[in-house]
Formats: sequence, C-alpha cells, structure tokens
Amino acid sequence: MDVWTNHRKILHVDMDAFYASVEQRDYPTLMGKPVVVGGRPNSRGVVSAASYEARNYGIRSAMPIAEAARRCPSAVFLPVNGRKYREVSSQIRQIFLTYTPMVEPISLDEAFLDVTGSTSLFGPGDKIALTIKERIQQELNLTASVGMACNKFLAKLASDLKKPNGFVIVQPNEIQEFLDPLPVERIWGVGAKTAEKLHIHKIKTVRDLRRLELISLTKLFGSLGSQLYQLAQGIDDRPVESDRVIKSVGRETTFEVDIGDYDLLETTLLKLAVDVGRSLRKESLKGKTVTLKVRYADFQTLTRSRTLPLATDLDDVIYQEACSLLRELSLKQPLRLIGITLSNLTDQVQNQLSLFEEPQLERENLTKVLDLVKEKYGEQSITRARLL
Repeated sequence: MDVWTNHRKILHVDMDAFYASVEQRDYPTLMGKPVVVGGRPNSRGVVSAASYEARNYGIRSAMPIAEAARRCPSAVFLPVNGRKYREVSSQIRQIFLTYTPMVEPISLDEAFLDVTGSTSLFGPGDKIALTIKERIQQELNLTASVGMACNKFLAKLASDLKKPNGFVIVQPNEIQEFLDPLPVERIWGVGAKTAEKLHIHKIKTVRDLRRLELISLTKLFGSLGSQLYQLAQGIDDRPVESDRVIKSVGRETTFEVDIGDYDLLETTLLKLAVDVGRSLRKESLKGKTVTLKVRYADFQTLTRSRTLPLATDLDDVIYQEACSLLRELSLKQPLRLIGITLSNLTDQVQNQLSLFEEPQLERENLTKVLDLVKEKYGEQSITRARLL
C-alpha cells in the first residue's frame, strides 16, 4: 500500500533569494555577483533580499544597508522594484494554479499548495512538485526550493533544508526520523527565550521535546506547551486556505475590572496597536481606516472611525489615531472592553510604490527589523517601556 494513502499531499514552495534572483535574471551581468536589494549604499534603508553570493559575506535580510556595504563594498546595491516582483509572483502563482486551486500565498515568494485532489490528473505529489520546479526554471529562469509532507509545518521545514533549488520529501512513515535530530529552535513558536528555558531542562532537539508529557509542557509554557507537544509529534491539522480575503485586522480586550482611567486605557491601546500592526505586516497589508470600539460598563457599545490620507502598518500611527478617537469619546462610565480595527486594506507592495518622506521610510525600515528580531528571539525580546 502507498504510504501516502489517507494522507494529505502538501507542498511548500519557496523561491530562492527571490528579489535578488529576479534582478540577476533580468541583468545577466549580475550573475555570480553579490547583489543586495533594498537601496543604495548610502541610503538609510534595510536589506530586502540578498543573493547567495552576498550571503557569503554575512549579509542578511533586514540588515541596515550601510552594514551590508561595509561587509561587501563590491556588492551591487539595487532599489526594491515592487511592481516587477509582484508581476513575477503572479506568473509563479499561475503555474501553481495549473495543478491545484488550493494555493495559499504566504508572501510574494512563497506559498503552500494542497495537491491531494490533483494526483488523479497529474500523478503523484512528488511528480507534481518536480514539474512545478521545472516549469518555474524553464519558463521564468528562476529556482525554487520545495518541501513535500502531509502537513504545512513539515512541508515548510523540508523546503528550507536544501536551499537553493532543493526538493525534500518527508514520508508519512518517516516523520519522527525527520524531526528528531533537528534543533528545538526549528519548531514554530520556539524563540530565544523559549529555547533558553528548554535548554535549562536539557531539551535541545525535537527528540528531547517529544519525550516530555503534555502536562509537563503546559506547566512550563502554558498554551504554547500544547502547540509544542503537537508539533514535536509532527501533528499540524491546519488546512491550506486558498484565496484568503482579509477585509480588516483587529484586536480587542475585555477588562477583568471596568476601567475609566485614560492613562491605563491608552496603555491598553498601545498593546492592541502593536498586535494589529504586526498582524498587518505579516500579511503584507496596510490599512487606511482606524476604528476604535468601546463597550461601557452597562454594555452600551460605540465605535468611532477615522480614515488616514495614507495606508499604514505602523504601530505608532495606529496607536496615535486610536488615542485621538478615545479622547473624543465621553467616559461617562468605565469601560469593560476596548478594541482597535484597521480596515480599507491595501497591498503593501503597491503602497511601497508611493514616494515616502525619509522619516516615514526610516520608521518602516526600523519596524521591519524589530519584527525580525521578535520572530527570531521571541515576542518578549523587545518590548516598549510603557508595556513593561
């Protein structure tokens, strides 16, 4: 019996050094040279992408352009051409859609595909994956790394193992053999602080993590413990969500005790704004309309909205507008709930094509760096003083 019987066939396709590879393809004189996409050497920007030649010098995404120039003065520095990358991304997606409608884009350069229902037409999942890789290379002159597994977590892990131009399959009957040797940091949700705590308990590999009982993990990490337990077993039931249309991004909180103090409410708004901003940036979206929602102690609910001249994903802008809306409301009685929503959303890449003032661009670049730091070292690695 085929080991894939009764298992999903999930692909994670990740383009190799996407922005830089597109530039090298379009300008053949750049082939084999260190290429950095993000701005000129004397700009205040950050690295959006680095070719593999540039990575040999230690240049990485989100690094300040000035630092990249210091590490490799001979590198070719190019501005971000969002329109071109978006167009190429659309061409790649059309190839995906030839084989399955179940395509979940994660960003311009990566996507999940569920090809479970496609095997009767196009053959086994591994054949579909190789065909997609070959078409991307032949038709677009670009390379992609692909992971294939029975769920999204494993497929994404697999795609990262043999970059560039790699293809790794995790067989359903070999999941633990695949996972066990990996460092525990490869598990989603394990940042620097969580890893440090695991290391204290002599948990350094997925094998070590898998040996812990669920009750022990939940005692150590709360709700995160359940996630760690599931992933260490290779369990991830999340579906591939095709054509996700996000109309708004919001966060709200209900207080244990009703609050009528503006200072405390504004501190809560800051936390919500940070969460909303981070969620927008993860989806490569920006919003123009800020909506504040409040619910009084008597359960009366009010909303107030304001539309900005430019769409934003910046925490501070969202926070300031929410505070302004709060000040316009009468605190006739304490609040039991407060929330922020961003709507009137737009694609971030399109928005980048506008001409920003230098301070705005600088703030966006700094925010990108902070997001990457949090992703690598955990949400608590950098915290605003007001939220301590």
